[in-house]
Amino acid sequence: MLQESVKKFGLINSIEGYSYLALLFIAMPLKYLFGIALAVKIVGMIHGILFIIFCILLLIAWQETKWSMKNNIIFFTASLLPFGTLFTKHRIKSFE
Repeated sequence: MLQESVKKFGLINSIEGYSYLALLFIAMPLKYLFGIALAVKIVGMIHGILFIIFCILLLIAWQETKWSMKNNIIFFTASLLPFGTLFTKHRIKSFE
C-alpha cells in the first residue's frame, strides 16, 4: 500500500506538471495572441482539478511515507514552477 500511494502521487505529479505547461505555453498564447479565451477556460479548469488532486495525493503520500517536511515543501514548490515537477521525479522514485 505504501508504494501505491507514492506511485499515484508520482503519476499525478507528472500529469499536473504537463497540464501546467499546456496552460502556460499553449492555452495562454491562444488567448492572448489569437483571442481564443475558451482555451484558457478549458485547460485552466482541467489544470485546477489536477492541482487539487495533486495536493490531496501529496498529503496522503506524506502521511503514509512519513517523509520530511522539506520533501513536502520541495514537491509543492516544484508544482508551482514551470518544468518544476519534472525535476522531482528522481526524489519520488527514491520513496517507491
